[in-house]
Amino acid sequence: MKYSLIILTLICSIMTSCETKKPYEKSETISTEHHFNSAKMPAIGTKTKKVYVPVYSDIYQRTRNERTLLTSTLSIHNTSETDTLYISRLDYYNTEGKLVRKYIDAPIYLNTFETIEYVVDQDDDTGGSGANFVIEWYGSEKLNPIFQAVMVGGLGNKSFSFTTDGVEIE
Repeated sequence: MKYSLIILTLICSIMTSCETKKPYEKSETISTEHHFNSAKMPAIGTKTKKVYVPVYSDIYQRTRNERTLLTSTLSIHNTSETDTLYISRLDYYNTEGKLVRKYIDAPIYLNTFETIEYVVDQDDDTGGSGANFVIEWYGSEKLNPIFQAVMVGGLGNKSFSFTTDGVEIE
């Protein structure tokens, strides 16, 4: 009787501590947030610019054949206290320069001091070590938004992160 109670307790403990793993679910890639209607159209006197932001979906570890997968987060910051920022293109490219996905299918906006983020999941290795985002934006002449990416990963019990900044391109 004593042993059967112990065995029953162990079985119950094992069953309640087991966690069922869900298969990797790919998140929705095309954002529907922040789409604007004609009432939100930008004012006259806007400028259009293009920005390149390097991101890394993996990095080399020890040798060229060993890679560590990373989670990459692209952050777009509207630094203006008075003007809206408009994004007309947000595309993700792989190491070979091929388009992997479009993150928006229509222009979006960011209100004053607003930030929007797009995440490339750790399990998504489509970008490779030389992945990048290309962003086209427009708005007031005085806008000066910030485009940054944060990569997070780990090796064993150690974790690390690093950032990259966007650069204007033609």
